This record gives sequence, structure tokens and C-alpha cells, in this order.
Amino acid sequence: MLDIKFIRENTEVVKDAATKKNVEVDIDTLLKLDDERKTLRQDLDAKKAEQNRRSNEIQRAQGDERAKILEAMKQLKEGMAEAEARYEVVIADWTKLLLTVPNIPSADTPIGNDESENVVVRTWGEPPRFDFEPKAHWDLGKDLGLIDTEKAGEVSGARFTYLKGDLAMMQFALITLALKTLSSQEVLATIAQKAGLDVATTPFVPVIPPVFMRSDVMGRMARLKPIDDRFFFEKDALVLVGSAEHTLGPLHMGEIIEEQRLPIRYAGYSTAFRREAGAAGKDTRGILRQHQFDKIEMETFVRPEDGYREQEFLVAIQEHLMQLLNLPYQVIAVCTGDMGNVDHRQFDINTWMPGQNAYRETQTSDYVGGYQARRLNTRVRNAAGDLTHVHMNDATAFAIGRTLIAIMENFQQADGTIKVPDVLVPYVGKSVIGRAV
Repeated sequence: MLDIKFIRENTEVVKDAATKKNVEVDIDTLLKLDDERKTLRQDLDAKKAEQNRRSNEIQRAQGDERAKILEAMKQLKEGMAEAEARYEVVIADWTKLLLTVPNIPSADTPIGNDESENVVVRTWGEPPRFDFEPKAHWDLGKDLGLIDTEKAGEVSGARFTYLKGDLAMMQFALITLALKTLSSQEVLATIAQKAGLDVATTPFVPVIPPVFMRSDVMGRMARLKPIDDRFFFEKDALVLVGSAEHTLGPLHMGEIIEEQRLPIRYAGYSTAFRREAGAAGKDTRGILRQHQFDKIEMETFVRPEDGYREQEFLVAIQEHLMQLLNLPYQVIAVCTGDMGNVDHRQFDINTWMPGQNAYRETQTSDYVGGYQARRLNTRVRNAAGDLTHVHMNDATAFAIGRTLIAIMENFQQADGTIKVPDVLVPYVGKSVIGRAV
């Protein structure tokens, strides 16, 4: 969330940011509630001080004077109860409204209403040319016995699938490739140097995080809404994560991190779950948009002054991984109307998928600044002892299902088989995928 002092001092900037992000939030009402909150707090503090003063007086008072003080204290107590009740209402309304204020977009974020106004920053690789009609991954998967959505539909319902044979092996190959890359300081140093970035090359700590999290903690991550897209178990107040970063972000909730420990970087592998409530009729074939899928996510904690370079480093890592796979892609600067409320700056990587004759999103990178850290109360202490909220980044290493789609469609052969990218051959154990048994 944004600091209320910042909102008060930059009211027009905050209102403009909400407008550009297509978010409806009543900033004027928020500030009025903040005024009332502070007035009530001051009144309660004054009443508390008066109560303490009266308590000291009553110890020395006798007779009528004591009775008068007792009556005054009774009235004071009743007044405090009324003020506290009103304060609780105001603080609840104030908090609810404050949490809906979106993050401020960066100065270099494109202004636009929706994804049609996102901006291509750069393109890498050339889409392959085929001397045959390329197939979509759902046809390739069915013909080779690698993807079974029909049986999964009988067992689990729509938007679930079975991955079989060498396609399952390729999933584990992608996991291995990502974790070997992210845990190697030498490889990270090479990536930073190639990108011309002066950043620490501290390796990522591999993590297998929980896939359930408390709904209130998901709320503090600013990722609970839209609730219709979450699998929410209300009885248990638990939510299934939509990404590993949801449970990686709170790893330092309520902590003060010494500056010399930064950057802290995690690489989390987990299954993710989304209802895809707003995707009725979209991408119903194949495995592009599933209720259950697997991802490797990067989550990092840095000093505020290192936040932008850290995001650029994460994007460089994403590009390095896609170049290792030899997959053509575009880096996209996401516009204000398409980025999330929590984001300060967002880049996507869209990868060419010839079976669909389009670039489709495979990775995203979100720089959120101190927005989540303020909600999580995660702070950093510098050498002078000063405290500030740490800045956070999250980014996709591999959305595995979508990466598998890109490999299948870009590396398909005329005979219906799929060539394995050279970098994955040692992990898959073969150079060509044929029909599964």
C-alpha cells in the first residue's frame, strides 16, 4: 500500500495514477477519514491522560471530593467507550479504502487503457519457417499421446490435463535448467555483464513453498483479489496460491533485514491454481490457460535504490533462458491500464507460437517497490541504523506449461515429431520426441 503521508502530499499524483490504472478509489473520502482518524486518536489520547490524572487524584481525595472525581471518571469512561467505538469504525473504513489505492506507475510506463496499448521494447529471434502447415500444440499433443485433456476432463473437469511421456520429462528438464541457472553465481555474472548491469550476482535460494496460504496474508501481499479467480476455502480461511511468489513474498513478513544481507533472492517452484473466472470461452483447447499449472518464480528483496536495476536483471535472466531454448520472443512494456494495482513497473515476455500464429505471454516481471513490503511490514536497516521498507520484485523464470507449448510448436517436425532444444537434450535423454506409449 502507499503511505498515507505520501497520498496527502501527492494527492493529484495518486488520483492520476488511479485513473491511468482504471481503478476507482475515492481519495478525497480517504483523506477526510484520515483527518477524523487523527482527531479521534488525539481525543482518545487526551481522555486517557485525563483518566490517569483522575486516578492519581482519587488516591488523595476524600468525602465529597472523592465522590465528584468518581462521577467524573464514570462519565469519562463512557465518553471513552463511545470514542473508541467510533474510532474502530473509522479505522476500519480508512484501512479498507487505503488498501484499494493502487501503486504509482513508473515514469517510463506507457500510458494506455488495455493490452492493445502495450509497447514492444525489443524482439529476439526469427519465427521458424515451415515447409508444411504447422500444428497447434493441442493437436501435436493428442497425436503423440503427450497431452490428454479428454480423460482429465472426465476425472477433474475442464481446464485440467495429463502430461505424459517425454513431455513430462521435458517439464522436469525445464525445472533443472532454471534452477541450475539461478543458483550459479558464475552464470548470473555472465548474464549481468552481457546486459551491461551493475548488480550483485548473489545466487537465488531454491525453495519449494506451500501452495496453501492464509487469506489474510494473501491480502497483505495485495494478491487476494479478484477473489473470484482464487480457490478460496472460506471455512479454513485458506487460499490456493496463483503463483509461488504469493508465498515467497511473505518469507520476511514482520522482519527487519540488515542492509548487508541484501539482495535476498529466492527461486520458488510450485503448482499454481487459478479459477480463470474471467476467461470463459478463451483458450479452451490445450494447456495455455489451466486451473492447475506449474511455475518457477523469482522473488527478490533489495534496497530501494537498487529496485529498477534488479528488475532489469530479472528480465535479462528471463531472456537468457529463452535464448538458451532458442525461442523467438518480444519484451513488452506493459501499459498503465493493463498492469496490476500492485505494480510500479511491469514487463512481459511474449513468445512466438506458430500453431496460433501469434506471440503469447510466457513470462512477466513485476517491480512493486515498497508497496507490498509496507503491508507486510518488511523493513531494511542501513549502516546508520535508519529503517525503510525493503523493495520487492517478482518475475517468472518459466511458466512451464506455456514454455512447453512454445517448444512443441516451434520445434515440430514434418513427420509430426518434436525436436528437443539442444540445451534440454542432456536432461530429456533424447533429441526427438515421438509418440508416447
